[in-house]
Amino acid sequence: MPYVVTQSCCADASCVVACPVNCIHPAPGEPGFATAEMLYVDPRSCVGCGACTTACPVGAVVPDTALTPEQEPFRELNAAYYDAFPHADRAPVAPVPPQRRLQRPRPVRVAVVGAGPAGLYTADELLRHPEVNVDVLDRLPTPYGLLRAGVAPDHQHTKQAAGLFGAIEEQPGFRYLLGVEVGRDVTRAELAERYDAVVWSVGASADRRLDVPGEDLPGSASATALVGWYNGHPDHRDLAVDLGHERVVVVGNGNVALDVARVLTTDPDELARTDVADHALAALRGSAVREVLVVGRRGPGQASFTTPELVGLAGLRGVDVVADLGGAEVVGDDLRARVLRELAARTPDPARRRVVLRFLASPLRLLGTDRVEGVELVRTELVPDAAGVPRAKPTGETETVEAGMVLRSVGYRGVAVPGLPHDPVTGTVPHDRGRVEPGTYVAGWVKRGPTGYLGTNKSCAQETVEALLDDLDAGLLEGRVRQAEDLRTVLDRRGVPVVDLAGWRAIDREERRRGEAAGRPRVKLTDPGEMLGTAASAGRRGRRRLSASSR
Repeated sequence: MPYVVTQSCCADASCVVACPVNCIHPAPGEPGFATAEMLYVDPRSCVGCGACTTACPVGAVVPDTALTPEQEPFRELNAAYYDAFPHADRAPVAPVPPQRRLQRPRPVRVAVVGAGPAGLYTADELLRHPEVNVDVLDRLPTPYGLLRAGVAPDHQHTKQAAGLFGAIEEQPGFRYLLGVEVGRDVTRAELAERYDAVVWSVGASADRRLDVPGEDLPGSASATALVGWYNGHPDHRDLAVDLGHERVVVVGNGNVALDVARVLTTDPDELARTDVADHALAALRGSAVREVLVVGRRGPGQASFTTPELVGLAGLRGVDVVADLGGAEVVGDDLRARVLRELAARTPDPARRRVVLRFLASPLRLLGTDRVEGVELVRTELVPDAAGVPRAKPTGETETVEAGMVLRSVGYRGVAVPGLPHDPVTGTVPHDRGRVEPGTYVAGWVKRGPTGYLGTNKSCAQETVEALLDDLDAGLLEGRVRQAEDLRTVLDRRGVPVVDLAGWRAIDREERRRGEAAGRPRVKLTDPGEMLGTAASAGRRGRRRLSASSR
């Protein structure tokens, strides 16, 4: 097999378009693309040209001769996909649809609220039309959303997608208005008056609760908050994280739970070569944590983590990763099943840190008086419901596990956006292909819920932009702009410290400068005031250069 897609795949399909023989699947428009764990190279038809490696924004496509021992399972994973889905009827070249053009060409102004992957992919799709200008707003002084603050620091390859977003930022018609919060600095009505359309891509910012007694004790927190803490998110940099205990329990077994377990047990000297936040690195160096117990209420066959993330965890150096199946049987002979069986057969070394994947257990209550001291678990069993779907049912058999910290990792949920409809069950905004109403649109998790991967936002954004363009062509957005005054002028008059592209680039340069001095990719600024000051200094330097050049 000349090339192999590895676990850092972002599934944005850039490699699909680049491949001259259409050997990478599932491709956009094919069943399973939006939900696939990753993309796969067909070993039978790959010609080894290397076009995919150049196109991949995260360096995930690797020659088979360059696979590390930890990446070696992905050779089999790529081949196994085509055993199940041969794609024998595929075209010899991936079809690229012709670029759409507006039927009613005129200047169009669009605001995108949210500068994460969904918002930037939306901007990219809109800017394919020279008539369109896009302002991207975000309440934080920095863009990239979960790519910056959600991807684990030891997944630096995935963070290389920032280069793709940097290219989007350079396009004519693109503008940042960062550090601007809708509802605080500008109203939704004021956006509607100044833009032909507004696309909301604000994500799913809250976490789901366990709803068990003791959940509000100190030492109980969301995995979402911990991820923000070690990634330097301004909202979570002051999170009280006490790592002076030997065991941490993580409730939930999705990819975020595995990320947290991995970061808490990885050698801090390895993390010191990443962009982990300085305050988190200092805390991890002094950590007493010896075990992270990852608890899932259902069996190994129903676990939410993906096969690539499981393979990555199983290959963690210097840490024993084991599985406690809770009496369940691992069914099947695919790579996922074999890895789980191998983890279940391992005997941990008491001298090493360990991660335990515990299945068929659920928390009843968190224990402690002044802070978390443990968690009471109840063993569960799988019982099919009326539709035959296995559900976890408590057996009544309980046990107490000592722990100094309990992290809930049972999913994100969307928060209602004032003025937009909200479905409390799904945590999303009701829509039709991203259209809430003509002039108002959604993309990303606020549209589809917390599902998919980094690249899923690309196809999601394409669908939303198609609906927006349909409304433009139908004349449904004519006459919406009632205020000609530029939003930046309004914000400046109100004294809102706006971070534009030059300001963001100044923050980025400063973080990279500090990182270079420390032998790291970057050292993140986590104080919003320091971010704004760094961005403002870039603006002052630019004005001085402009003044000097005009003399």
